[in-house]
Amino acid sequence: MDVRSGVSLWQSRVDVPPAAVPLNQDLSCEVVILGSGVTGALIAQALTKAGVSTVMIDRGEVAAGSTAASTGLLQYEVDNPLSKLIEQVGEQNAVHAYRRGLKAIDEIEQLASDLSIDCEFERRKSLYVASSRWHLYDLQKEYECRKSHGFEVSWLDRDELSMQTSIQSPGAILSSGDAQINPLAFTRSLLRQAVEDGLRMFANTEVLDVEESGDGVLVRTAGGLVAAKKIVYATGYDPAQKIVRQVGNLNSTYALATAPVDAFPGWPDGWLLWETARPYFYARQTTDRRIILGGGDTAFKNDHQRDGLLQRQIEKVTSKFRSLFPEIEFQVQYVWAGTFAETKDGLACIGQHPERPSAYFALGYGGNGITFSMIAARLITDLYFGKANPDAEVFRVDR
Repeated sequence: MDVRSGVSLWQSRVDVPPAAVPLNQDLSCEVVILGSGVTGALIAQALTKAGVSTVMIDRGEVAAGSTAASTGLLQYEVDNPLSKLIEQVGEQNAVHAYRRGLKAIDEIEQLASDLSIDCEFERRKSLYVASSRWHLYDLQKEYECRKSHGFEVSWLDRDELSMQTSIQSPGAILSSGDAQINPLAFTRSLLRQAVEDGLRMFANTEVLDVEESGDGVLVRTAGGLVAAKKIVYATGYDPAQKIVRQVGNLNSTYALATAPVDAFPGWPDGWLLWETARPYFYARQTTDRRIILGGGDTAFKNDHQRDGLLQRQIEKVTSKFRSLFPEIEFQVQYVWAGTFAETKDGLACIGQHPERPSAYFALGYGGNGITFSMIAARLITDLYFGKANPDAEVFRVDR
């Protein structure tokens, strides 16, 4: 499955990807990771840093799938509001998931600061806007819920929103703790670090078969066989690999990046922006004064490959932005689209399944996959070493 269409802003940057060749020999290791996107990279970095012999295999080029299509928003909020998530999974697990998201962003910030290149990590506040007056009651409920559980949030009514922005909305939640990043630069730099720490990485290597048993794993490719104690499925949204179950719905999402703009009237302090409507629209700025817009989601995984649909959805996203910020002048420079997964509760599927003791899964992300990827790296590393981790219950694969 092609999980991306078009050329993203990140792919246009001059940055040589880490060297990786096809596998052409038999190998043994402690852990083999399938997938070289941001999820696989974070897991590989954590394992190799801990001294675990690790091999990574990707069917294509390094970090060329969903990671290249990411818009790089780092939010502790999942697509499912906290107030609704509590109804689905209980207060303890729901609040834990939101608080763990905040901690994950702190962990990403530390990792980014330790890397050898600038990954454009920046802290940003998020503005969650009521798309219509019909959404106001639920949004106010969400504000009170987050506030009661200690999250740093402010409520902006229509007048306060108009004073600070050009957005005409009956209300919004302003949250602290979120951030943004260049996802491709971050992933590539993580992989370079992991290779320095001993990761053996292979690209353009098709996995033909995986045999899991209580004694370990055998991964068969056209070029060789990899024997490992454990396997990590970090294959993003590619259904070709074995997974426990259907982790959710696979949809298409659309994004664009503008040329650098002169000013951002009506858009203060580079706030991240998203809305209550589903599918939702979202926006962010970049370090070189560009605008990234996303949304216009459609219901099928391959929609983004349909002729003309990419342009039509981009036009919808652009029109939405102009209605919110009519004084900002911009030119669209890059357009792209990709596949994303949406689980029923908005939480990722991370960990082990009782029937698959040799396998770890890091699957089923929604709108904040990088944050979930950070959680997956910590959790899977702890599982490998037999350490208890409270995230295991919240994100368990068989929930």
